[in-house]
Parts: sequence; structure tokens; C-alpha cells
Amino acid sequence: METILSIPQIRHTLSGNFFLIAGPCVVESRDLCFEIAGRVIEITDKLRIPFIFKSSYKKANRSKPDSFTGIGDKAGLEVLREIRKELKIPVLTDIHSAEEAYFASQYVDVLQIPAFLCRQSDILTAAAKTGKTVNIKKGQFLSPDSMKFACDKVVQAGNNQVIITDRGTMFGYHDLIVDFRGIPEMKKLGFPVVLDITHSLQQPNQASGITGGRPEMIETMARAAVAVGIDGLFLETHPEPMLAKSDGANMLRLDLLEKMLEKLVKIRETVNRIKD
Repeated sequence: METILSIPQIRHTLSGNFFLIAGPCVVESRDLCFEIAGRVIEITDKLRIPFIFKSSYKKANRSKPDSFTGIGDKAGLEVLREIRKELKIPVLTDIHSAEEAYFASQYVDVLQIPAFLCRQSDILTAAAKTGKTVNIKKGQFLSPDSMKFACDKVVQAGNNQVIITDRGTMFGYHDLIVDFRGIPEMKKLGFPVVLDITHSLQQPNQASGITGGRPEMIETMARAAVAVGIDGLFLETHPEPMLAKSDGANMLRLDLLEKMLEKLVKIRETVNRIKD
């Protein structure tokens, strides 16, 4: 877990727990981000779970042209920098072009490559050259072993700090599935592997142009991931998901997070005890 240990300000790295990447889909406001980050810090400190706050400073991949994309690039990144500085936790955001890599890296600790862009060499190389940890989401169209080539692009650019995140594979036009065989396959690459629980439960390509989801399955997916030895979990959470300005249909309600994590920590303890 050298990659995780190298992330500035990350806590509880010796607890034996999975790490958690969590936050709202997009920076909607400073107050909302601080509310969510503060609550998740309380929970993860209590349970000794390493925590990285995540939020997109802008959404560049919305289905409809009139969908909310953010409060402004600089304004969104400033909110993330404030959280990083005032709450003393690491912060992650995604980028959508090579040009964004250096700009965003001045505000956050981890740069995330969206699933649809995971084969874009210029973005991977630019992210690598910032020296920040790079979280690559596996494309819905890729096999687990194909992620080797995405990781190689970062490593060959001089950066070994890579995380791989699975977010499901397309199954027909309107659904995603997670093949849990892919988790041990990707772990063979030598980098921490994460399951993005909430996006794996999306139902994309709806006729309405608004992505659906199955949030009632979040805990089931998380339990399975921890049971098969996942290194980290990724989820989006919001106090009122149905009022969220992006991806509300598949977010976890914030008040459900603590009980779920308590159960997951117990599963992790069991997995740690029965390791070969």
C-alpha cells in the first residue's frame, strides 16, 4: 500500500482497514462540501478508516447540455483546497484533458482519470508528470487485464503512484455489472484496487437523458467488495441525494454511511483473520 502511504495527510494507514474515497459528485457549494467532509471525517476517525475526500470541480460528461456542470473551475478548486487545508485531509478530483492536469494538481492530492478517458495517453502522461497520485477508473468497455496498459503509461512517465478503480462493465444499453473476478486480476498489477460502488450501480443511457441508479444495492455491493479483498471503496454521498445536482439517483444518503461502514469494518476484520 505504498501508494496510499505516500498521499499527504492521510490518516489511519496502519489500521488494517480498506481506505475510503467519498464525497459529493460535484462541488455544488462550499457549505455542502464542508458538511459532507466533516461528517465523513467523524465517521472514519471513529472507525480508523483512511479517508480521501472526493468531488469533481466540474462535470464535463453530462448527458444533457443544460445539466449542472459546476460553480466555476477556479471556484470549485478553491473549495477543494480549503477542505484540504482546513480539515487536513487529502482531496481527489477528476480531470478531463491534459491541459487540466497541472491546473488541478495545484489544489488536490489525487488526480482521477474518468473511465471513458482511461486510454487517453496524453491525459495519463500529463497527470503522471504532476507527481500526484493518479487514480485511473477502468473503462466500462475494458477487461480487467487491459488496465495494465493504462497503468504502464503513468509509470513510464515517471510516476509509480497509481490506483485502479473498477466501476463496472456495460451489460446491455442500460445497465452495468461488476465482475468480482476482476478485482484479484487487477491486484496482480501491483497497485491498490478500488471498487466504485455508486457508479457501478448506475443505469446509464436512459431515454430521459438523466442517468438512473439502484442505491438500495450499495451496501450489498460494498460487502461483496470487502469480502473479496478490495483495497479501497469509492462512493458518492449527499445529505439529500434526490436534490443533488449530479448523479443523485445512485448516491448513498449521508445518514446511512456510518452504519454501513461499521458492518464493512467487521467484514474486513474477518477477512484479515482468515488470510492465507
